[in-house]
Amino acid sequence: MEKTSHSFKFDVFKDDKNIDATLFQYGWERCAPMHSYGPAKRNHYLFHFIFSGKGFLSSTDSAGTTRLYKLEANQGFLICPGQVNTYYADDKHPWEYSWLEFDGVKALEFMQMCGLGFDQPVYKAKKKDYGNAIRQEMMHIVDNPHSSTINQIGHLYLFFDAMIRGSATRKTLPSGSLRDSYIKEAITFIEQNYNYPITVEDIAGFCNLNRNYLGKIFKENTNQTLQHFLMHYRMSQAAEHLKLSDRTINEIAKLCGYQNQLHFSRAFKTIYGISPHHWREKNKPV
Repeated sequence: MEKTSHSFKFDVFKDDKNIDATLFQYGWERCAPMHSYGPAKRNHYLFHFIFSGKGFLSSTDSAGTTRLYKLEANQGFLICPGQVNTYYADDKHPWEYSWLEFDGVKALEFMQMCGLGFDQPVYKAKKKDYGNAIRQEMMHIVDNPHSSTINQIGHLYLFFDAMIRGSATRKTLPSGSLRDSYIKEAITFIEQNYNYPITVEDIAGFCNLNRNYLGKIFKENTNQTLQHFLMHYRMSQAAEHLKLSDRTINEIAKLCGYQNQLHFSRAFKTIYGISPHHWREKNKPV
């Protein structure tokens, strides 16, 4: 799906089974004057960093109020999942930027450490050197779409590190909270038992917590529901089996906690957009 030209690069990340943090798509563009995108919503975090030029971001806050931000080089902007936004290049000095779309259990925490969120979408690097480090990591990902998953995710973490270290609004978050231990306990239970027909009630019972409370703190800390995380984890494991084994789809369904192949196929299509059979055909090892 790679697309490139003298002013545009774009590709889709082909392996989203990483739980803590993963990519979805990424790119770079030297925009034409008044080039715009939106209004739109995203399912994941989307961060743009501006290399040169100027532009504008129109974004809703948590109260539903639309705010307009004027942005320039060495700044960036974050679009949170579910946030309505429009952005467009300046008419005289259009911006050049790179973007990464990402998500994962740690994504919300990393953005909070940068001082970013629904009500604070604008990123500003403390010094130009920090901005250069962010640019370097983003463009390594953009310019190397055929490098290994480990390489790409490694540079995603280096990008997060550069963002956090260089943020003019950097925050230190409290660590080791009881909430964190509950969430880690829930994730560990899923990783060790996803191949059984476990439910959200089972996870809450293992953590000795009320289902609604566990669901609430999980959503607040990971920006996704416990049910979605469980399904996403199962489907990531299913994709691995489809790619690397000759097991039937029914066998793989059972290995991932689904006794009903139809229910498994529907869940797989929800995550990957195509059926398990078609995904296997498209992702056969060379």
